Amino acid sequence: MVRNVKEVGPQRYRETFGRYFEDFIVGDVYEHRPGKTITEYENHMFTLMTLNTHPMHFDSQFAAASEFKKNLVVSPYTLALCIGMSVTDTSQKAIANLGMDEVKFTAPVFAGDTLYSESEVLAKRESASRPGQGIVTIVTKGFNQDGVMVCTFKRNMLIPARGHAVEDKVGNY
Repeated sequence: MVRNVKEVGPQRYRETFGRYFEDFIVGDVYEHRPGKTITEYENHMFTLMTLNTHPMHFDSQFAAASEFKKNLVVSPYTLALCIGMSVTDTSQKAIANLGMDEVKFTAPVFAGDTLYSESEVLAKRESASRPGQGIVTIVTKGFNQDGVMVCTFKRNMLIPARGHAVEDKVGNY
């Protein structure tokens, strides 16, 4: 997690998070912490909130008859957690998420699993049409507590250069 501190007065500091475009270096890998242990309640809530009616996610009797023998965590929740874990390091200062590609769920996730994620910077370039901004491409991988990769995806973000972020223009940030 990138935690920057800026001085806002004599002996007074404010924490900020995220990276400016200049701070991204192709090849760098950011390990995101803390991890998150998934509860059965969260899985059921996310499943039902999003109207995913597949019983593998919330009916333990149905799931017991499957090859997994228990409920699976619904995959969009796994994806959302991995994205969320990456925000403070990669997109806290972002102007926009431009898209995701190559989303893959590579192993099952169950209630009780603890997820961790990491992101690698694949590419960056200055925007041709938006001065003071650039496009950063990362690949994020999610792992369970045993180090098994459970999710991977690429993400493109529009990131401001130093001095061009919203927080640079708002007095109390």
